[in-house]
Amino acid sequence: MIRPLRIAMLTHSTNPRGGVVHAMQLSEALTAQGHALTLHAPDVKGGGFFRTPACKTACLQVGPALADMTAMVEQRIADYVSYFEPAAHRDFDVFHAHDGISGNALATMKERGLISGFVRTVHHIDQFEDPRLMALQDRSIRCADAFFSVSKIWRDVLRDSHGVDATVVGNGVDTNRFAPTWSGEQTALRDRIGLPAGPIFLSIGGIEARKNTLGILDAFRQLRAVRPDAQLVIAGGVSLLDHRDYQDEFQSHLRALHDDASAVHLVGAVSDDDMPNLYRLADALVFPSLKEGFGLVVLEALASGVPAIVPSIAPFTEYLGRDDALWCDPRHSASIAEAMALGLVPQIRERVIPRGMEVAGRFTWRRVAESHLSTYTRLKEAVHA
Repeated sequence: MIRPLRIAMLTHSTNPRGGVVHAMQLSEALTAQGHALTLHAPDVKGGGFFRTPACKTACLQVGPALADMTAMVEQRIADYVSYFEPAAHRDFDVFHAHDGISGNALATMKERGLISGFVRTVHHIDQFEDPRLMALQDRSIRCADAFFSVSKIWRDVLRDSHGVDATVVGNGVDTNRFAPTWSGEQTALRDRIGLPAGPIFLSIGGIEARKNTLGILDAFRQLRAVRPDAQLVIAGGVSLLDHRDYQDEFQSHLRALHDDASAVHLVGAVSDDDMPNLYRLADALVFPSLKEGFGLVVLEALASGVPAIVPSIAPFTEYLGRDDALWCDPRHSASIAEAMALGLVPQIRERVIPRGMEVAGRFTWRRVAESHLSTYTRLKEAVHA
């Protein structure tokens, strides 16, 4: 038996990004197992998290973000450190960071003797042009005392680049919430978005180079030649990083589609209540990401009975078999377009959908939470030795 732990979970935002969702679901699962957990995040708008989690929260009231991205990151690190300076805010057994901002804040607190150590989940490692950002990212990892990764590929990167061993914890999905249940709510959502009749391809993550949105758009252009009724919905995109140059390029390509541009629906951030129905509306998820920690939305789509179009690279190859998804070469839009077309073939759907749902059923948040506990306990014992 592991005694209840007091855990401070830190993430970088209250918005529905993959790492934030992971931290929230992990926090809820640990709370359900009897641990005293508080989920922390800077809160610019003062509205709290994108949904009300089933755990205690501490949303830090912070000022508007600075325009320069590096300055903004340093600003948020300082916000975190200021919040934790009072001893009453540090009454935890374990401090757990999920990103570079919270990792640097805990590194500073450790250097100042305010905490004895912390653990760090590395979802993925970015490449920044600014050497200050790269140095901060490295520090947020280097100064940690124990490590988690969400996939084997990033465990190996951590070992090769930082010489550390990380525990692979994976991801989970709530199969009660994300399920192929049809109701009139989907029709109402379709009307609100303004989607005409025709197959719907869903892209989640906004317009970002890492998400390969330009590749998706060009693949959709090719698909429309054979399925002129197809619709593309691009949802999400609430990010702290600056993607304006890529987004400008995307808009230029979108305008070049002329009449087909009206079939591309940029819906932005979708409310948490609408997300299950958005999946159910889709005929396929298009997720040919060029770099991903795990790809949490793939599990959500599969659990919803929606085929997922994924790239033939890790981490997807780690947890998906040949017939569990529709595979593509993410560097070639023709390959993405072919997978999209195959996703509409009834015989293929009949094979892939049940396999995908079976995969999703194996990934529970309870299992993810349990995979953290031995490391938490070891760190707590080391601190109090």
